[in-house]
This record gives sequence, C-alpha cells and structure tokens, in this order.
Amino acid sequence: MACRWFLFYEDKLLLEKEANGYAIPAGEKPPFETEEPFAVALKDVPSAQAASLKQDIDEGERFVLVGLRASWDYLPREWYKRAGKAYQLVHWDRHSRFCPRCGAKLIRSSLICKQCEACHEEYYPVISPAIIVLIRKGDEVLLVHARNFKGNFRGLVAGFLEVGETLEECVRREVREETGLSIQNLTYFGSQPWPYPSGIMIGFFADYAGGAIHLQDEELNAGSFFTRDNLPVLPQKLSIARRMIDYWLAGEKGEKPAF
Repeated sequence: MACRWFLFYEDKLLLEKEANGYAIPAGEKPPFETEEPFAVALKDVPSAQAASLKQDIDEGERFVLVGLRASWDYLPREWYKRAGKAYQLVHWDRHSRFCPRCGAKLIRSSLICKQCEACHEEYYPVISPAIIVLIRKGDEVLLVHARNFKGNFRGLVAGFLEVGETLEECVRREVREETGLSIQNLTYFGSQPWPYPSGIMIGFFADYAGGAIHLQDEELNAGSFFTRDNLPVLPQKLSIARRMIDYWLAGEKGEKPAF
C-alpha cells in the first residue's frame, strides 16, 4: 500500500487536489524535496511518513499548501486529526536537534523518542496542557474575546497549567486572574489535542459563585454573560470551545459532542 506523506512548510500542510476534494498525498516517494522524513504511527493508516518541506511551493493544478487549522475545512475529520498528530511530531523534530543536557546531537531511537549520542539521555515530545472552562450564571454563559483571537468571535476562558498545579487549581486561578470571578461546581467535560503547535485542551464546566467582571487587560479585551437567544459570533466547529458551547446550548443533555 502506498505511503501517506504528511508534509509541512512552516505550519502549512501539503494537500493533493482530487475530483471530490482534497487528500493527504500518497505514493512511494514524497512529491517534493523534504528534510529527512520519519515514520508516524497513525490509527488505520498502515504506512505514513512526516517531514518538513525544504521550500515553499506554488499552488498548481495538483497540490496546495493550507494552514493546519484551515485544513479542518478541507479534510475529513479523522484525516485532520491525523495531520495534527503528524505536525506535532514534525514540530518536535524541528525543535529537538541537540541535547539540552550536554549539547550533543540527538538521534531518533523510536517513533516518539530521541536519544543523545553522547550522554544517552532520552527525550520525548513535549505536550503543553491548557484548561478551558465554560462558566454558567443561571441561564447565561460567560463568553470572552482574547487579544490573540483572529476574528471577532467570543470563546471561553482558557490558560496554561503551571508547575505544581492541579487542573482544578488551574481553572480557578485562570478564571480569577482573567475575569475577577469566583466559580463553584467544577466538573470535567472532555479534552482535545491542540496541535498549534503542541498542546492539549482540557475542558471543564463551572457555575458562577461571585464577583464582578474585571478583565485582565493584557489577555482579554471583552467579556460578558450572554443568553441563548442573544449570542455573539462563536468559535469554529473544530475547537473544544465550540463543542462545549453547543452542549450548553442543547441544555447539557444527551451525549457530549465527540471530537
């Protein structure tokens, strides 16, 4: 069976145009010159390789480069998820060339491990955990606009886990720091790999417990509570934030939307 080639130029994914859409290129060799490729273990894909392209390409009749996030609109969901995993490994490969302990070269020793050729220390891909929380206040939900959002949509409070924190402590801290609010009744919703470039989003629901909104200016530039019949522009379907909002809109009944 032909190999699938997950090829990236910076954070853009190479796609092959087909009669009915787009696909990850397949063949015995990559369609363009790449850095040294490596095997990637992907569910239901017998043979897959990932690599960085050596140079940008011009869009033609057969191939196109698409931002990884934008590939959600081009690929079936399972292939989008596979491309995300491949990109996380490519990003790790690009940024782990030398041993941080002794400075010697790192050599790939397995699909997800590199070993220092001098001191033999082993290194694995780093994943950065981040929380995201939907806060309810009666029949309303808190929606915010972060300064790093590209677009006018509003999403949920989120932030990275700090050393020594539990996930629950991280949720309460981020909500307090970013909005000035306190919360209660914290419950786990679900999680989603977030390959931009190497994160995992861990979702929670919570109830408003007290306080007035005071936004952390360097993080957020808008934030308020909204009812179901007065919502702003929402995040795209690809994000766990949208899954959580959709579940709340449905009355938090039935099966939670799957990624």
